[in-house]
Amino acid sequence: MPSKRRDQLFAESLGAVGKFIFDDRVAEVFPDMISRSVPGYQSIVQHCGDLAERFVCADSNCYDLGCSLGATSLAIAKTVTASNTRIIAIDNAPAMLSRCRAAIEHFKPAVPITLIEGDICDAAIENASMVVLNFTLQFVDPNKRSALLANIYRGLNPGGCLVISEKIRIQPAPLDALMVDLHHQFKRAQGYSDLEISQKREAIEDVLIPETREQHIDRLQSVGFESATIWFQCYNFCSLVAIKG
Repeated sequence: MPSKRRDQLFAESLGAVGKFIFDDRVAEVFPDMISRSVPGYQSIVQHCGDLAERFVCADSNCYDLGCSLGATSLAIAKTVTASNTRIIAIDNAPAMLSRCRAAIEHFKPAVPITLIEGDICDAAIENASMVVLNFTLQFVDPNKRSALLANIYRGLNPGGCLVISEKIRIQPAPLDALMVDLHHQFKRAQGYSDLEISQKREAIEDVLIPETREQHIDRLQSVGFESATIWFQCYNFCSLVAIKG
């Protein structure tokens, strides 16, 4: 069963704040952390299931890249009815995959979910009707993002969809500052203190590297996607969907 532990990793003054990593401590509190940190997270996961119901077709693969604890994979597994489909969930953090495996064993989805530990930039994407990157691309080296998306595009079947959910930068700068302030207000409403917000922000700086909506769409078009749009946004968090023609 997924952990219900409350995220208090940054509740005490840490002095020198280390870089954020997806280790055992993060994995243990991750469900609480992400639901209290990312506005709209649960809606995005649920609607990925809705998209899967529409796009995942028989005799094809669905990829969850950067699957963390498997919330998206499980949401997709609940809605897919097409025969002979498989979900391939990939993550490079052993602590996350260990708990993901436990969640899959607990919920016992009808659609098989194959877990792979590895770098998503090296993943073989084949016969895919849907690929999801939920809050994953932002942790990939910006110099590797185009190659990753090009690999995904090649592995998608015609008519297949790619979902990318990300924290984004807003232009111009005053609007970005407003969205950041609203995000911090959201986190305070979820019970995070100003110290927790400040230390988490320091830990994740230069680890999570956000881009603008325009950069995301331009990159998607550059690798071959003819159509891409934002289908969900709350403050400086959004989810895009791109369809391969």
